[in-house]
Amino acid sequence: MAHEKNHDYHIINPSIWPFVGAIAGFAMLLGAVVFMTGEATFLFGTITVSGPWLFFAGLIGVLYVMFTWWSDVVAESNSGDHTPVVRIGLRYGFVLFIMSEVMFFAAWFWSFFKHAIYPMGPDSPKVDGVWPPAGIETFDPWHLPLINTLILLCSGAAATWAHHALVHENNRKDMRNGLILAVALGLIFTYFQAYEYSHAAFGFSGNIYGANFFMATGFHGAHVIIGTIFLFICLLRLQKGHFTPEKHVGFEAAAWYWHFVDVVWLFLFAAVYIWGG
Repeated sequence: MAHEKNHDYHIINPSIWPFVGAIAGFAMLLGAVVFMTGEATFLFGTITVSGPWLFFAGLIGVLYVMFTWWSDVVAESNSGDHTPVVRIGLRYGFVLFIMSEVMFFAAWFWSFFKHAIYPMGPDSPKVDGVWPPAGIETFDPWHLPLINTLILLCSGAAATWAHHALVHENNRKDMRNGLILAVALGLIFTYFQAYEYSHAAFGFSGNIYGANFFMATGFHGAHVIIGTIFLFICLLRLQKGHFTPEKHVGFEAAAWYWHFVDVVWLFLFAAVYIWGG
């Protein structure tokens, strides 16, 4: 009785995953720097590594920590530790994560708008430049980019269908169908974007338009891949009977993330493909 919990909060057990995740993240960052520059200099000396092996080792470590740490969170939820108060905290935490992602993409939009409004010219950096730069053949926004927009919007609608089926109807069959459709459309979007990249008339290096285009749309494509995996994991968890109309924070987070990806793409389509072209 002396150790009985009399509050709604979850006091988590000591975990090694924050420490391991920090080491793996540092290795991934260091590996990326060394791979791009050839070496990294510290107070104690210079590290030289040939190839991207340190980066990929860190990436594997980060992915492993993500899998095991979130597995522990799912186990805590299944054991009843995620009370209504804890679920509110989890939602607030994910909202803050989405806000950080908004600021991440704001940086790429800022760079794109800055160079579009004040293009750099050979003689005067303020008035002699043109946008897009001379010789750049941009994509027609009303062909494949428009198709990809419709695909991603339909995928978001499928995720909403799955959420409505669970919360309002407790219809697990429709939730499963909605998740399958959302994941399939996400994969199609990724394939079409890769196809678009392979037919680009400009490259990443050599011009600021290509650098901004591939950084903004490329990071969005990475988020689409992550979101597709997120929804697929929810589908696997649904098959195991994890979600209920009252407790479904993991799926709710996946749906929020997917709608965020939708909204970012709408801004990319309007700003980069239509206005910027």
